[in-house]
Amino acid sequence: MKKIFAFIWIVGTLLLAETNATKTLDLVYHIDVNKYPKFQAKIELKNGKEILFCCPKSMFYFYLRPYEFPEYNVTNELDFKKLLVKDYLSGKWIKAEGALYVFGSRLQGPKGDDLIPVRNKDALNIFRLKYGGSKVLTFPEVRKKGIGLLKFLDMP
Repeated sequence: MKKIFAFIWIVGTLLLAETNATKTLDLVYHIDVNKYPKFQAKIELKNGKEILFCCPKSMFYFYLRPYEFPEYNVTNELDFKKLLVKDYLSGKWIKAEGALYVFGSRLQGPKGDDLIPVRNKDALNIFRLKYGGSKVLTFPEVRKKGIGLLKFLDMP
């Protein structure tokens, strides 16, 4: 009986260790980024580091306030190499600067209302038919609205 208990305990410990080892936590919301693959976003930095986020809202937070994460040594816009988001409909990585961002839809991201990226106007029309959406913004519009927009999206 003791051998069976010891075996179960060892196997359980190994499985738990493996589960914890594969988690990548989002910098802003501390959510496992692999739990919501359709919402993922990432930033590649010039210094070779790649940062994976649980959602575009989180990526924008880092983009707008990199000084809150000094361990990444981002001092200006030139430190960013690529900003990528996943087109919600296809699941493919697209450049964040070229995406259209929908909020106010029936779809909720990992942390509530989010900026759901779609690749173009055709995808936007399909998305809105399926999920609705009260507002559509481009990358420059999100950047201009800044942190206030992100805080608004995080309101209960």
